[in-house]
Amino acid sequence: MNQIKDSEEEAPPSKTTLCEEHEGQRRIHQQRPDSAGPGPGPGPSCVSMKSDWSMYEPLNFKQEQRRIHQQRPDSARPGPGPSCVSMKSDWSMAQPVNFKQEQRTIHQQGPDSAGPGPGPSCVSMKSDLSIGRYINFKDGQKHGELIVDQQKTEVLSGQSVQQHGADLDSIFKLLEENIICFVKNELKKIHKVLDTDHTEVSESQREDEEQRSSREAFLKITGDFLRRMKQEKLADKIRAPACRRELKSNLKKKFQCLFEGVAKAGNPTLLNEIFTELYITEGGTGEVNEEHEVRQIERASWKPDRPETSIRQEDIFKASAGRDGPIRRVMTKGVAGIGKTVLTQKFTLDWAEDKSNQDVQFMFPFTFRELNVLKKKKFSLVELIHHFFTETKEAGICRFEDFRVVFIFDGLDECRLPLDFHNTEILTDVTASTRVDVLLTNLIRGKLLPSARLWITTRPAAANQIPPDCVDMVTEVRGFTDPQKEDYFRKRFRDEEQARRIISHIQTSRSLHIMCHIPVFCWITATVLENMLKTRDGRELPKTLTEMYIHFLVVQSKVKKVKYDGGAETDQHWSPENRKMIKSLGKLAFEQLQKGNLIFYESDLTECGIDITAASVYSGVFTQIFKEERGLYQDKVFCFVHLSVQEFLAALHVHLTFITSGTNLLSEEPTTSQWSIQTKKPKLNHLHQSAVDEALLSPNGHLDLSLRFLLGLSLETNQKLLRGLLTQTGSGSQTNQETVEYIKKKISENLSAERSINLFHCLNELNHRSLVEEIQESLTSGRLSTKTLSPAQWSALVFILLSPGKDLEEFDLKKYSASEEALLKLLPVVKASNKALLSGCKLSGRSCEALSSVLSSVSSSLRHVDLSNNDLQDPGVKLLCDGLKSPHCSLETLRMSGCKLSERSCEALSSVLSSVSSRLRHVDLSNNDLQDQGVKLLCDGLKSPHCSLETLSLSGCLVSEEGCSSLTSALNSNPSHLRELDLSNNDLQDPGVKLLCDGLKSPHCSLETLSLSGCLVSEEGCSSLTSALNSNPSHLRELDLSYNHPGDSGEKLLSAGLKSPHWRLDTLRMDHAGEQWLKPGLRKYSCELELDTNTMHRKLKLSDDNRKVTRVTEDQSYPDHPDRFESWSQLLCRPGLTGRCYWEVEWRGTVYISLSYRGIKRKGNSFDCVFGRNDQSWSLICSDDHGNSVCHCGTRTPIMSSVSHRVSVYVDCPAGTLSFYSVSSDSLIHLHTFRTTFTEPVYPGFWVCPGSSVSLCPL
Repeated sequence: MNQIKDSEEEAPPSKTTLCEEHEGQRRIHQQRPDSAGPGPGPGPSCVSMKSDWSMYEPLNFKQEQRRIHQQRPDSARPGPGPSCVSMKSDWSMAQPVNFKQEQRTIHQQGPDSAGPGPGPSCVSMKSDLSIGRYINFKDGQKHGELIVDQQKTEVLSGQSVQQHGADLDSIFKLLEENIICFVKNELKKIHKVLDTDHTEVSESQREDEEQRSSREAFLKITGDFLRRMKQEKLADKIRAPACRRELKSNLKKKFQCLFEGVAKAGNPTLLNEIFTELYITEGGTGEVNEEHEVRQIERASWKPDRPETSIRQEDIFKASAGRDGPIRRVMTKGVAGIGKTVLTQKFTLDWAEDKSNQDVQFMFPFTFRELNVLKKKKFSLVELIHHFFTETKEAGICRFEDFRVVFIFDGLDECRLPLDFHNTEILTDVTASTRVDVLLTNLIRGKLLPSARLWITTRPAAANQIPPDCVDMVTEVRGFTDPQKEDYFRKRFRDEEQARRIISHIQTSRSLHIMCHIPVFCWITATVLENMLKTRDGRELPKTLTEMYIHFLVVQSKVKKVKYDGGAETDQHWSPENRKMIKSLGKLAFEQLQKGNLIFYESDLTECGIDITAASVYSGVFTQIFKEERGLYQDKVFCFVHLSVQEFLAALHVHLTFITSGTNLLSEEPTTSQWSIQTKKPKLNHLHQSAVDEALLSPNGHLDLSLRFLLGLSLETNQKLLRGLLTQTGSGSQTNQETVEYIKKKISENLSAERSINLFHCLNELNHRSLVEEIQESLTSGRLSTKTLSPAQWSALVFILLSPGKDLEEFDLKKYSASEEALLKLLPVVKASNKALLSGCKLSGRSCEALSSVLSSVSSSLRHVDLSNNDLQDPGVKLLCDGLKSPHCSLETLRMSGCKLSERSCEALSSVLSSVSSRLRHVDLSNNDLQDQGVKLLCDGLKSPHCSLETLSLSGCLVSEEGCSSLTSALNSNPSHLRELDLSNNDLQDPGVKLLCDGLKSPHCSLETLSLSGCLVSEEGCSSLTSALNSNPSHLRELDLSYNHPGDSGEKLLSAGLKSPHWRLDTLRMDHAGEQWLKPGLRKYSCELELDTNTMHRKLKLSDDNRKVTRVTEDQSYPDHPDRFESWSQLLCRPGLTGRCYWEVEWRGTVYISLSYRGIKRKGNSFDCVFGRNDQSWSLICSDDHGNSVCHCGTRTPIMSSVSHRVSVYVDCPAGTLSFYSVSSDSLIHLHTFRTTFTEPVYPGFWVCPGSSVSLCPL
C-alpha cells in the first residue's frame, strides 16, 4: 500500500460525502430550475462554479461503450464550446469522478441554464464547494474512507459536451481540465503525507487494481518530476510504499513453501504449517569454535535440561532486559542442519505477510552462496540491492538511509569473499562502486548505511570471520530437545504404534539419539525407517550411523531406479549408471571435504572431473543426497543435503578406492604406487590404523565422523547392504578384530576426553561393546572399584557417564573416588555437569588448575561447585580465579569452606568480583583464617559496579570490629546486590555491630538476611540494630541473634520492631540467650560430657575419674548390657546433643574421635558397628603412625595438615555441621567440616586401638 493511500486510510470519512453506489448502466440528469437564460452565450464556456449543476454524477474514465448526451431543456441551442464547472460554485458536490464503468449513458440537463459561459474555466481551489467528492476508481464499491480532511474534488459539468457531443477537441479539453483537477488533488494529498513525515504503512484495506494502477502511475510521474528537480529524497519516499508492496509479494512467493530436506524432493509444504519454534538463546561470543560439529552436538546432549531464556525469531533485534542501546548487528550460530536458514526464511515471510516487524520498511535477505558468484564483479550498495531486488530498481529508490532497512546474510561459513575488517578501505557512499567484499565489510562495520540492521547466520567454525566489536549480540540456535525429537517423529508417523517403536529404537542407540539433535538428521532417519517399515522385510532397524546412511543411500538409489529408470521395486538398484553416479559424488565429497568446501560451484566440479551437465543430472535424480540451487541469472550452486552425507560419501570413496586399487587416500604416501608388482594385497586394517592416527592428530576432530563411517563400512553386514556397489569385499573378522585392538590400545593412552569418546563410537560402529558393557555392569551392580581401573576403563566410565539420558544435574566425585586422580580422569563429566560436589576429596592446587580450564571452556555447563574441606590454599585459589574471570565462565555458586585460605585468596577473589564477566552470586568462605585484612580486600570487590554477589558466608573467619567497618563500606556502595550475609561465630562484639548498622541504614543497602549468631552481641548491639532498622525498614526480613546476650531491653526493642508495620522483618531468632554466650571463640559452646560405661567394650579401661579410657589386653569386668559394643573397642558418651556443643579431647596412639546416632549396631563384626564406616556416624581418625583422616560411610579423606594431640569438636545440630579442629596454645586450626542433616540427637564416641588412649579435657 502506498503512502498516499495510507494517509487516506487513516483519516475518518468526511461527513459531507454524498457518494452513491452505481451499478450497471449509469444515467446522469442534472437540472437547474432557476435557469432562465434565452440561449447560449457567444463562445465556449464552462459551467459556472457558482452553480450546482454537476452535483449528482461523477465522471467515469473507463467505459466499454460510451454515449454522451448533454441536454438542457431551457437551452435554445447548444453553446459554442466546452465548459467546466466553476470552482466557485457548489454544483459538483455530490458526485466523484468514476474511472470505471461498463456502459455509460450520460444525460445532463440544466433547465434553468440560459447558455454556456463565455469560456473555459476550472474549479477554483479556493472554494469549498466540492467538499465530499472523491475519485471513484471502480463502480460497485464505496470508499468513503479515502476522503482525507474533507478533500475537495472537482467534477466537470460537461455542458460543452452536450453542445458539441462529437467534437474531439471539446472532449480533450474536458480531459485536460479533469486531469488538472485530479493532479491538484493528488498533489495536495502527497504534500500532506510528506509534510507529516508519514511513513507507516497500513494495509488493512485494499485498493482494487484500477485504483492502484492509476494512483501508482501518477506517483511514478510525480517521482520522475521530483528527480528532475533534484529532490531524490522526496521521490524515494513517494515510490517506497508501492515498491515495498511488490517486494513483500515476491518474498512471500519465494519463502511461503519449504521442501523438507531438499528443495526438489516431493511436493512443497507451506512453511507456516510445518515450522517448529526453534530455541534461540542469547549469549556467548563470536569467537571461533573449531571443533567438529559432531563433537558440539554430542556435548549439547550432555547438558542437563534446565530453563533457558529463549528469543523468538521475530524479536531478534529487540534488546533484552538490562541491555543498553539498540541492537543493530546480530550473529546467530548453529551447526549444519540445525535450522538457521529456515529461521531467516520464517522471519522474512512473517514480515512479508504483515505479521511482525512492520516498523521495518525494507527487508533484503541475501545468502553468501549468491554473493560468492559476484566475487569478481563491482557494485555500489544501491546497485547490489537493485541487482537482487529488482523492485527497488524499477521504483528508482536509491536513498535507503531514509528508511528502516534489515539486511539478512545467511551462511557466513559458506562465504568465499575475502572479508578483511582491518585493511579494507572505508566506504561511506552507497552509490560508490567497489568489490562486494568491501561493501559487506563496510556495511557490517557500520560505515556504510549505519542505520541499517543486519542479521548474519553462521556455523560455529566461521564465527570469528567478523570481529567481536562488529557484533552487538550473539545468539545460538539449539537443536531438538528429547521431547521435540519425539514430537517430530509423532508428526511424521501418524500411526501411533509405528511412532512409538521408532522413538524407542532411537533412544536405545546412543549415536542415533545424539544425531537426532539435528532436525535434518531426524528427516534422514525418518526417510530410512519409513521405507523399512513399509517394505516389512524383517530386517533389523539400523543401530549405527553407518547402517543408517547405507540404508539412506540404498533408499535413494531405489527411488531413482523406479522413478527415473522405470524399473520395479524388486529390480537390482545398483545399475552401472547408478554406480558411476555414486562414485563420482563420493570423489567430489572427499576432495571438497579435504579443501573444507561444503558448497560447490562449476569450477569446483570441473576440478573433480564432473561437468556441469552431469552434476545437474545427479542433483535431479539423487535429489535427497545432492542438490542444485539456482541464483540470479541461473548461476548454479551445488551441495550435499547435509555435512554428514558428504562425510559418509567421502568415507565410501576412500573405502572403494582402497578395495579396488590399494591406494590409501588418507596417507601422504600411497599404500602402493604399483599394486600390480606387490606380492599380496594391502590389508584393510592398515587403512583403518592410518585413519585412526590421522583423526587423533586432528586438533578439532574434523575427521571424527568420517572415521566412524570408514570403520563401519568394513563390517560384512554393511557390505552386504551395498552389494552391487561394492563388487568385492575387503575385510573379514580377523581384520576388524585387529582394528578393535588397535583402537583399545589408543584409548589406553593419555587422550583427551573428546578423542577417546569418538574412539568408543568407532568401536560401536564395529559392533564391539564389551569394554563399555563391562564398566556399565560394574556401575549397575555397585561393584565398581576405581582403584583397579585401567586407563581404557576410565575412558569407558567417562563415555558411560556422558551418555544421553544420564543425570548430569549433580556430579558427586565421592561416588567414584574421593581423589585428585579421579577428578582429573572424570573432568569431562565435571564440565558437562550443572553442579559438582568435590568437598573433602583430597584436592590441591593441581585440581584448581584443571577446574580453571573447565570454567574457561566455552562449552562448560558448570553453575555450582563445592570445594569445601580441600587443601587448596592460596596458590590454588589464585589459579582457580583465572578461570572465574573468563568471559565463558558461568559459575554462580562457589563453596570453599575450610580450604586453608588467607587474605591472599580474598585479594584474588576480589579481582573476580570486580570483573565485568563475573556471574558469581553465592560464595561461602566460612572456616578460613581470613581475618579483618582479608575481609577488607574482599570488600574492594564487593564495591565494584560489576559485582553481582548476593550471598556471602564468612562464618568463623576471625572477623572483628575492623572487618565490620569494611563491610559497612560495601553495603553503602551503589549498587549493592548483597542479600544474605552470614557473620556467625565471629567475635564482632557491640562496637562491630554498631559499625555494621551504619551500613544497614544506607538507602543503597538491600540486605535481607543477616546472621550474627554467636557474635558476642549484648543490649548495646541490639539498640544499634533497632536504630538501623528504624532508619531503613524496607529490606531486612530475617535476623539471627541466637547465642548472644540481648538482655531484657534488647529483646523488648527488637520484639517491638518485629510487630511494627513499618519493618519488613519476618523472622527474629534470639534463642539460647544469656551472659554465658559472651565468651570469645567456640569455647562458649562447651558442654559437659561423661563416658557411658554401659556402652564400653570390655577391653577399654577407665581412669582419671572416669575421664580417660585406654585400650588394654585384658577384659574388664563390666556387666552385660544391651548397649555394650561386643566386637569393636568403642564407647559412647552422654548426654545426646541437639544444639551447639563444643568439647576437647587428648589422644595417644591411634583413635577415632567420633559422633554417632544412638542406634548404631553393637553386635557383630561388620562395619555397621564401626564409627565412620556407615551412615550412622562420622569420625576423625588420629594416628601417630598412619596419618590423619576423616571418615563417613566408609569413605576416608586424608587430613593433609598436622594434627596436635589435643583436638576439639564443634557440632551445630540445627545447622547440620560437624567440625574438627587442632588445638594449639592460643588458637584453633580447622581440620574438616562435615555437612549433613541430623535427624535425631547425636552422641560423642571413641574407637581406641591397642595401646592407645583418649580422654575428655575439662574446659
